Amino acid sequence: MLYLAIKSLISGVLIAIASTLARRYPGVGALVASLPLVSVLGMLWLWHDRPDAENMAAHAGATFWYVLPSLPMFPVMAALLRHGAGFWVSLAIGCCLTVALYGALTWIGPRFGLNL
Repeated sequence: MLYLAIKSLISGVLIAIASTLARRYPGVGALVASLPLVSVLGMLWLWHDRPDAENMAAHAGATFWYVLPSLPMFPVMAALLRHGAGFWVSLAIGCCLTVALYGALTWIGPRFGLNL
């Protein structure tokens, strides 16, 4: 239980740092938020729990493919916000788009040999 609390605390602190920076310096906050900190932390926790190179390679490869369908969310949200849509509407549309693209990837990916 302590291990879970430590992982949660470290992960939460990184998110808090990114959001705090973004308030004052939007570009720096975006840079910190765009870093694959969650992925790196996830890999660290996974390696600590199960130090298996093949498992880690599969995880890293799948992470790459799952990052791709999440990317369109950001320009779509930016465009919606710039055209007067509210934050919550923009976020919901961006999240729905991402879920749809994740679904498409998991459906289409195996047909091209992607083992997700």
